[in-house]
Amino acid sequence: MKEREATTGNGLMVLLLLLAVLAGGVAMVVLGVRGGEPGWILGGLVGAVAAVFLLAGLFMVEPNQGRVLTLFGAYRGSERRGGLRWANPFMTKRAISLRVRNFETAHLKVNDADGNPIEIAAVVVWRVIDTFDAVFQVDNYEDFVHVQSESALRNLATQYTYDSHGEHEKSLRGNTVEVADQLRKEIHDRLVQAGVDVLEARITHLAYAPEIAQAMLQRQQATAIIAARQKIVEGAVGMVEMALDRLSANKIVVLDEERKAAMVSNLLVVLCSDRAVTPVVNAGTLYNG
Repeated sequence: MKEREATTGNGLMVLLLLLAVLAGGVAMVVLGVRGGEPGWILGGLVGAVAAVFLLAGLFMVEPNQGRVLTLFGAYRGSERRGGLRWANPFMTKRAISLRVRNFETAHLKVNDADGNPIEIAAVVVWRVIDTFDAVFQVDNYEDFVHVQSESALRNLATQYTYDSHGEHEKSLRGNTVEVADQLRKEIHDRLVQAGVDVLEARITHLAYAPEIAQAMLQRQQATAIIAARQKIVEGAVGMVEMALDRLSANKIVVLDEERKAAMVSNLLVVLCSDRAVTPVVNAGTLYNG
C-alpha cells in the first residue's frame, strides 16, 4: 500500500454550516422553553450537541505538512492540501512534516580501507515524500533516518582510504564529490522504504584518530618532501643539460669528460641543496699545470 489522497471537506464551509446549526439549536431550545414545547427543546439540544461533536472533525494543515488519517486503525488516506479541512471526528489525524530537514551525524570512529582508524562525520539533507511509508513502514522514521545514515557512513568509510597512495586511487580526502554522491545514493537506498528522499549528503569532518594523527602527519610530510625533491631533481637535471648544451653550442669553453662530470656535480649540489651554498671563485686557470 502507498500513500493516497484522503477524502476531506472544506473546513471553512463546514465551520460556517456547523455554527449556523449550533445557533439554530440554541434558538430552538430558547423558543421551546418560552413556549413550553418539549419537542423544540429536544430537537434544539440534539442539533447543538451534534454540531459541537462535528466541530471536532476540523483540523489545520500547514504549508509543507501532511496529515495521515486513520479510522479505528485503518488507513483512510493522507491530506496535503493546506488550510482548514474537515474529516470524520472519529478519525485520528497525525501530522507529518514534509519540509526539507537536515542533521549532522556524530563523529564516528571507523577504520578506512587500509585499516587506519579515522574520525568521520557527515550532514544529510532529507525530506518525507510518502507519508504512508513514513508512518506505517517503520516504527519511528526520524530515528530510522539517523541510524541508517550513520550505518551507511560507516560502510562508506571502510571502502576508501583516507588519502590516496597512487595517482588513480580514490580516497576520502581526494575525491570528495564522488564520495558524496556515493554516500547520498547509499543512504537513499536504505531510507526509501521509509518514504524518505535524500537530497544531499556530504562529509563535514574527516581526520585521523588522535592515536595515529602524529604518525600520519609525519608520513604526509615525508611524502610531500619526497615529491618536492623529485621535482627539484628533474628541474636541476634539465638545467644542467641545458647549460652543457649552451656552452658546447656557443663554444664558450671546451670541457673534457672529467671536467663535465665535475661541473655536473657542482651544479646539482647548488640546485638541489636545501641550504644556501657558498660559491668558490677560481682565480687561476682552468687546468693546473
